[in-house]
Amino acid sequence: MEITLIDQTQALTSQQIAAIEKLLNFSAGYLKLEEPLEMSVTFMDNQAIREINRDYRQKDAATDVISFALEETGEGELPILFDEEIPDFPRNLGDIMISLERTKEQAIEYGHSFERELGFLAVHGFLHINGYDHMTAEDEKEMFTLQREILDAYGLKR
Repeated sequence: MEITLIDQTQALTSQQIAAIEKLLNFSAGYLKLEEPLEMSVTFMDNQAIREINRDYRQKDAATDVISFALEETGEGELPILFDEEIPDFPRNLGDIMISLERTKEQAIEYGHSFERELGFLAVHGFLHINGYDHMTAEDEKEMFTLQREILDAYGLKR
């Protein structure tokens, strides 16, 4: 999977960025997604994610992770359709934005490492761009169980 990783904060090490890329590729394999695939992950601060949250979700507050699934259509939007006969044209899953400030805060709050929280948020966002959600109790159970399975199988336990 081709993953564009952008650290707007310049706070992550190359090892941390590589670890997220490896985890997301593992997650794609766990879900048995067919290649070729592409997506992006942007690491940002609270102010930047607050603006995105305000502009796209009408919530004027910083959050930990926001996902935009390319294959989902919002109200009034038309689906993006690709010609399936184009060989090796990658399926674009979408974009994930993660606040590193919130990641640090939550790692402390939940009593685990920054790397574990960052991995958790990356997988959480990844599941969202692959159609999983937690709007109902049933959907939440399915998504959170899968999230835990992926993190445990990868070895990134709490």
